[in-house]
Amino acid sequence: MAAKRKFESEALQYTYDRFIAGDPEQEKFYEQALVDTEVASLLYSLRTRAGLSQRALARKVGTTESVICRLEDADYEGHSLALLRRIASAVGKRVEIRFVPATKPRRSKTRRVA
Repeated sequence: MAAKRKFESEALQYTYDRFIAGDPEQEKFYEQALVDTEVASLLYSLRTRAGLSQRALARKVGTTESVICRLEDADYEGHSLALLRRIASAVGKRVEIRFVPATKPRRSKTRRVA
């Protein structure tokens, strides 16, 4: 079972505890939804920081505006590494992939000494 999530919002905490926590299938779905949302958000931020519209980025990448729109949708699951590389290159970036532990280690609260 995954570590229990902690939320600052009581409403979010209640909702998570009520509908997700303790159900391995729901926890897996929730974690995947977080990843999908993060990818969509990163792509949107990358494009907007570059000052490009979806249409302009699509032209630079050699695809259509609807493809860029789908990539920025958290429900889209068809991201290809080749397309992500083309997008990164179009805005002067590169794709970096990391493999991290499946479970996040707990952070210890250490005090910083000034």
